[in-house]
Amino acid sequence: MKESSTHSLRIVFFGTPDFAAAGLRALAKSDHDVVGAVTAPDKKAGRGQRIHTSAVKDTAMELGVPLAQPDLLRSTDFLQQLDAWDADVYCVVAFRMLPEVVWSRPRKGTINVHGSLLPDFRGAAPIQHAVAAGMTRTGVTSFFITREIDTGALLLQRACTIDSDDTSGEIYRKLMTEGAGLLVDTVDALSVDGIRGIPQDQLMTGDERMAPKLFRQDGRIDWRKGANAVRDFVRGMTPFPGAWSTLNGATFKVHKVEASPAPSHVPDLPPGHCYTEDGTWWVGTGDAPLRLRTAQLAGKPAMSAEDILRGYRYPSEELGTEGH
Repeated sequence: MKESSTHSLRIVFFGTPDFAAAGLRALAKSDHDVVGAVTAPDKKAGRGQRIHTSAVKDTAMELGVPLAQPDLLRSTDFLQQLDAWDADVYCVVAFRMLPEVVWSRPRKGTINVHGSLLPDFRGAAPIQHAVAAGMTRTGVTSFFITREIDTGALLLQRACTIDSDDTSGEIYRKLMTEGAGLLVDTVDALSVDGIRGIPQDQLMTGDERMAPKLFRQDGRIDWRKGANAVRDFVRGMTPFPGAWSTLNGATFKVHKVEASPAPSHVPDLPPGHCYTEDGTWWVGTGDAPLRLRTAQLAGKPAMSAEDILRGYRYPSEELGTEGH
């Protein structure tokens, strides 16, 4: 064990993507002992079916942290490995749901770091939903894992500002750093005074929103919404799952729009209808036109609206509203 703290805790870390890897790296630099890391099994992907490893695996191997990649979290071999690591606390960041037979094992409990200010935006996609809702503030929360997902007692929180041009990708990167620091702060607090946390029921106001997992179809733009709402939706869906519409029946990805007032000569436009002039591209919404800045034709890279208009040889009078 490291000798820098008499309150050093033994930690097993659970996580998969780069958001989690930042937390693992921060814990490894702390006064605590990361005695093991758990991540997803390697998988084949891409045309060549090459083996892809998780960011947490790559980080654990770099740091020399013992690693487990179980297919089944309830398997006897994996549970025996957890017992051999003999951890005081499990730390979970961006990992699959743990069965009770796992999260109930450590002496001081299992903590999770979530990308929202719980109890608001519970669910698998809190960052995208917060940005799409036009929030100006979000954050990260640490809490104890219990039987119901994202409902355990709150431990610590850190807030983060959402600027008007931030996409969910940019907030993801901000919260990745904040979450890593929060994780260390939480383990420090557990080692010193064994904080119990605040039950989330005591903090509920009735206005909390859910943040369910997002799929490609969820990124379709509804041009009937107001200009500001469409702008926020595009920011929230960027880069994943991606905001999109259709142009002449083909998928048309929208990366950036601007909701600034249109010049007086731009006509009133029904939702999804377009007005183009001198490289500018205006699209109608439920209350006012917005300006299309960056988009992507099927099979093409993302380009400015000006470049698309310069090279696109087909009608661009309307973006798809079929099905709405």
